Amino acid sequence: MCDFMKKEVYKKRIIDQKVEEYLKSFGAVCIEGPKWCGKTWTSSYHSRSEIFIGNPEGNFQNRQLAQMSPALVLNGETPRLIDEWQEVPQLWDAVRYHVDQSNKKGQFILTGSATPNHKGILHSGAGRIGRLRMYPMSLYEAGKSTGDVSLKELCEGRINAKITGEVDLRLLVDYIIRGGWPDNQEVSLQYASNLPQEYIKAIVQDDIYRLDGVKRDVHKVELLLRSLARNESTTVTNRTLKNDIKSIDDEDIDVETVASYLNIFKRLFLIDNQKPYSTKIRSSVRVKQAEKRHFSDPSLACALLKTTPEMLIGDLNTFGFLFESLCERDLKIYAESFGGELYHYQDYSGKEIDAVIELPNGEWCGFEIKLGAHQIDEAAANLLSIQKDILSDKNGRAAKTLCVICGMSNAAYQRPDGVYVVPITSLRP
Repeated sequence: MCDFMKKEVYKKRIIDQKVEEYLKSFGAVCIEGPKWCGKTWTSSYHSRSEIFIGNPEGNFQNRQLAQMSPALVLNGETPRLIDEWQEVPQLWDAVRYHVDQSNKKGQFILTGSATPNHKGILHSGAGRIGRLRMYPMSLYEAGKSTGDVSLKELCEGRINAKITGEVDLRLLVDYIIRGGWPDNQEVSLQYASNLPQEYIKAIVQDDIYRLDGVKRDVHKVELLLRSLARNESTTVTNRTLKNDIKSIDDEDIDVETVASYLNIFKRLFLIDNQKPYSTKIRSSVRVKQAEKRHFSDPSLACALLKTTPEMLIGDLNTFGFLFESLCERDLKIYAESFGGELYHYQDYSGKEIDAVIELPNGEWCGFEIKLGAHQIDEAAANLLSIQKDILSDKNGRAAKTLCVICGMSNAAYQRPDGVYVVPITSLRP
């Protein structure tokens, strides 16, 4: 694709700024993330030449060439895109060596939709190859958020109250089922579930085997994926997943197999769990260390549960968990753009904060996520109660910002108790 066409048709992504920054900081940049999230399109936009390792033309001649002599495929105008480098893991060391020899910045952009085994990779690439994680589109990138409220400014405690407009519940259903896949944004909702369903099928039938050449029990893989979908946005253990499969599907799977399959899903960027936020609050309150379970996009859970719009509207409990997943996907994308990290908080007394953003300076912000406006009071009270517990310890630190992210609110504002309320459809980085 010529540079002119790239700039004419490319839809800007939040990660663009980081890509430019990393090209000035490292000899090569590796952009990783789930299939179909836009890695190749974004990388192509920032590159001046490219080679696609997975191109089937000429009996996969690009792959064969890379396997015979990795250095040969590196020749080209820079930055040079090497798409799906993990299909020939030796390319990593070839890029690292070339960067060392040239001593120049911005030589290569690598993309990968899977993390290969370390076998065949001799050097980590530290200091030479910068890694960036890419996600499916946020609502703001997809043009489904007005962008009236900046998350960065919100985390700094400065937003102006604003009427953001009514939100149709069916639109939120649409956003969840459609997901953040770039190629799915203009498809009719009637057909929008087809893409995530095919995504799951490709993972199960092809990608898992291609990752390391090991044959696995496809039926058990599907059972575990369905169990993960039933437990989306929860902190269930591996043993609970095993028991869930036994009780719902009347099949048995041992905990070790669950753990090994989950590792495969992680390497394929199929799952993207939310880490616990604990000691960094510096409170004596005992906190759990469980990760919150998430797929890389809520549409994948919908596909596995075979969820239709009517089913979601008729099951607000499931709707709530999937809406939480949608919001936390976007919060992570926005937060990482300004150096923040997304966590969750859960203590042993049962108190939880849905999302915690740690800022680059170490301060933290707490977010509760609620679908309906009638839940805002309860969510705000929960945030204030947990902050009070934290401050009861002499080392406890108050949140920089407390906020309720809501689905059906029509305004962004600060309550008299200091807690902010912001609709997810008005948020941007």
